[in-house]
Amino acid sequence: MKSMPATTTCLLLASAAALNGCDKGAPPGAPKSPATATAKPGTATGGGDASAAEVARAARGALTCPARSSLPPRAATAPADDALGVRPGMTYEEAMAAVLCTNPMLVATPERARGFQMKTFGQTIRQGFNARYAEARVEKSGKQIVQEMQREATARSLNTLREDLQPGEQRWFVATMGVPGQERAISVGRVERYPAEQSPTVEAARDALVRKYGAPTDERRASPSQLPTLRWAHDPAGRPVTAGSPLFSRCVSHPDPDIGVHLTPECGLVVEALLQPQKTNPDLVDRLKLTIVDQGGGYRAIAATELALSQGDAQRRAREVQQSAKTGKTPSL
Repeated sequence: MKSMPATTTCLLLASAAALNGCDKGAPPGAPKSPATATAKPGTATGGGDASAAEVARAARGALTCPARSSLPPRAATAPADDALGVRPGMTYEEAMAAVLCTNPMLVATPERARGFQMKTFGQTIRQGFNARYAEARVEKSGKQIVQEMQREATARSLNTLREDLQPGEQRWFVATMGVPGQERAISVGRVERYPAEQSPTVEAARDALVRKYGAPTDERRASPSQLPTLRWAHDPAGRPVTAGSPLFSRCVSHPDPDIGVHLTPECGLVVEALLQPQKTNPDLVDRLKLTIVDQGGGYRAIAATELALSQGDAQRRAREVQQSAKTGKTPSL
């Protein structure tokens, strides 16, 4: 299956029924965490060659594991809402630390192809980040750089498959929302590709998901036209949304984190998982794709953030008018 680029077409459905977000990435000047890479994703600044492990250590900074969270423990009756401990509701910094603590080779960067269409009134909001395995840094001559760019351009023109996730690696995508400095996670996405010799069976992976998230509210088994997909949908009160419910076709997400986040105010937590099989053996899993979205919470977070920014902008304009009344120059007529 061809890897999809981490870009999508944004659907501007800012209605009372649904709101879809597509990541555009952190705007220029967005705050950076000490654990955030400052160069190309998976690389670190500095001169000379460096191994992937050295790049990771430099990019992660003074990271302390295990990561801490200010979120209260999940209620015993509440649906499972985390991926390896990373949960919607965590602050931007907490979510990033929790992701990075899952593997010492992960580095994080502001997501440059994901973001929600909203009015920010000139403010910088950290709308999410991604994390992936560090890559070794190799110094290249100008000629080598030009040749590499030419090869990449040729590959794009020929629509050549380019695998960006190697066996044994994983990628994370976390979307966040809130006023500047107070952003919290509203969705968590993860893709893990298994080494061929460690690939779980489709049934074993399915059973592990059911043990973690409970009985799925919707499941589609493998077929010639369908990959194994599972969904756990809930309303805002945490009740399962099963077949026959008016929300069944509304409380849906997408298991591929590369796809834009879908938010619906009538829904609560929605978890989606896809088991992508090996090309040579459909009974074995090549990679797991998983997304966790607090749909209603995310929708309300966007509305609250936009309202707060609007009010702040109105206060700014009012202060400027007051100041002008005191010190402004009278027009010469």
